[in-house]
Amino acid sequence: MQNYSIQHIALIPDGNRRWARKHGKAPWLGHKEGIKTYENILRKALELNVFCVSFWGMSVDNITKREAREVKFLLGYFAENLLKALKSKELERHDARISILGEWRAKFPKKLVSIGERAIAETKDRTGHIVNLLLCYDGKSEMTRAFKLAQGSKKSPSSPKEFLLTKDLPPVDLVIRTGGDPHLSAGFMMWDTADAQLHFSDKLWPDFTPSDFEGAVQDFLRRSRRFGA
Repeated sequence: MQNYSIQHIALIPDGNRRWARKHGKAPWLGHKEGIKTYENILRKALELNVFCVSFWGMSVDNITKREAREVKFLLGYFAENLLKALKSKELERHDARISILGEWRAKFPKKLVSIGERAIAETKDRTGHIVNLLLCYDGKSEMTRAFKLAQGSKKSPSSPKEFLLTKDLPPVDLVIRTGGDPHLSAGFMMWDTADAQLHFSDKLWPDFTPSDFEGAVQDFLRRSRRFGA
């Protein structure tokens, strides 16, 4: 078994649209820069031997309340990068499987759903790392779904975790949120982040660097986790 530096880091990449406004660009160009940042951060996370990286790419509100043109571009970026991930020798070398959680199957166009299903199916046997994408996700919906599944279950679960979308993922150790807005949103992974450490960066997501990420990881590793003791 590998000796991972951290089991699970969850990223809330806030600030793409504000970055675009700051640079006089359309909102979707902020998202495009944000995906470049995601690729760089993921590369650094694998280099640092983080087992699981969860990236919140889109909330349910993002797809239902944002301008249609912005959403169209963002969905196009997702399709492009999922196809890139399928061909990625780097992900293959790190034995990284792709996980996609949220309401994306119900909300996304059929062609994009098909690409997502391929990404999951073609990497499902990899066990070295997990690249988890949260798409059309919010934590309140996840918990509501879990309660309904639990009520309809004939067995007594050892933990509510068994009914969560994240049932196959380890608990989150560290949450990193960018954009200078120090809060969680929409009940973000509320069960899984119960004992997580939090790191807030004032940088907008497109300006967040692999060095910033590594600094957050090193800060986490220096902390003493008391778990209520």
